Amino acid sequence: MPTSLGELKQTEWASPARRQRTVKDEMRDNLICLLENGSPLFPGIVGYEETVLPQLVNAILSRHHFILLGLRGQAKSRILRQLVTLLDEEIPILAGSEVNDDPFQPISKYGRELIAERGDDTPIAWLPRDLRFVEKLATPDVTIADILGDVDPIKAARGGHLLSDELTMHFGLLPRANRGIFAINELPDLAGKIQVGLFNIMQEGDVQIKGYPVRLDLDIALVFTANPEDYTARGKIITPLKDRIGSEVVTHYPLTVELGTAITRQEAWVERANGGRTIRVPDFMAELIERIAFEAREDKRVDRRSGVSQRLPISVLDNVLSNAERRAIATKERVVVPRVSDVYAALPAITGKLELEYEGELQGAESIAKDLIKRAAGRTFEARVGGANVDDIVHWFDEGGALKITPDERSESLLKGFSAVPGLLTLVDQVGLAGRKDPATIVSACELILEGLVCEKRIARSDELGYVRARTEPKPPPFGKPGPGAGGGPNLFT
Repeated sequence: MPTSLGELKQTEWASPARRQRTVKDEMRDNLICLLENGSPLFPGIVGYEETVLPQLVNAILSRHHFILLGLRGQAKSRILRQLVTLLDEEIPILAGSEVNDDPFQPISKYGRELIAERGDDTPIAWLPRDLRFVEKLATPDVTIADILGDVDPIKAARGGHLLSDELTMHFGLLPRANRGIFAINELPDLAGKIQVGLFNIMQEGDVQIKGYPVRLDLDIALVFTANPEDYTARGKIITPLKDRIGSEVVTHYPLTVELGTAITRQEAWVERANGGRTIRVPDFMAELIERIAFEAREDKRVDRRSGVSQRLPISVLDNVLSNAERRAIATKERVVVPRVSDVYAALPAITGKLELEYEGELQGAESIAKDLIKRAAGRTFEARVGGANVDDIVHWFDEGGALKITPDERSESLLKGFSAVPGLLTLVDQVGLAGRKDPATIVSACELILEGLVCEKRIARSDELGYVRARTEPKPPPFGKPGPGAGGGPNLFT
């Protein structure tokens, strides 16, 4: 690798094409290369193949500054951080430069004076692409000095410079991201004067630090994230900055349960060391957990403007597996398979992620979370066992049968209890065991069937009695007739 400017001039970096190539050109060229080779663009991003990614590709090919608009938990930050894969492996810079000066076109006074003094002996350093991505979370306390820079009196005193000299400047994050990508999360939370500084950089390329005009022709790609509710003309974004952002790419939650399940399985901590025990998550349990988020996003008691993050089913699956793992340790079972009862034990992973409306606040987060689990189990039951004949099961409970399920009971013991319910084990195959016939998986499927019948109000479940017959509401007395316990007085309706 060249270590001096003279050596660098003998390489392709000195060609006119390379010298005129901007960061946006670099990202565009590397993206085209990936598209031509059929390589994956954003590994780990699931569910955006037909919606978000084409728009994102178009923005990069158009050399636009762009913003990702979406609710929380929609992989916006992950997408931005993966943009670094579109940069070259390394680029040459002037050694010691704070703003990653291009050896052939330095923008700082330090770089220009270094080349004037050393000539072809000017030292060259190589900057890896991971260091060319600068990210900042926008908060109300961010100052213009954090983003653009400030005068450094100590630097001026040590160097014997005037305060107006550019060599006394302490550059902020934006100049230090020169020849790279600068990402700002939650853009509307930036103060208005900082937003003004951003669009000045984007359009004119000049800034003022403490009243001293310093022109910096920054070569930078600006990318942002924001919540759609805040990113409006009447919100916290100034319209001149909004006008200078080339593309607005809108993200979304998984469109189908299958996509959501794939994301949750990818992100959850499933592959965990647990003393040689085998962890197995049946498909129907993964679906039930994912449907909790889908039910919450449609519930009127949950604030839709805040959204229900994809982190909810991920955290729930983590918690469900931990509860199943704890039970397996206590009962000395070698296979860890989650059950519906484990999902109810994971309420702490749900309640903290729900922003409730006024009606929801009155009912309480825990009550709503339990209702979401029951509805999710009902939807899963309907999707897998819907239309099946469950009359024998319901009749058994109507005749006085009851099942008290202990959450920490061994699978073999529970399976004996479930065997007493006529028709229950015959429905297990319809749930989808994927060829698994071990007691733990069968017990998990039986619990789903019973919970689905509870959701359909064919049977009932209580903490004290377990699964019992459905409660029948007493019929109102006929019009004009005294009800049970009524006195023998005159009937006023006759």
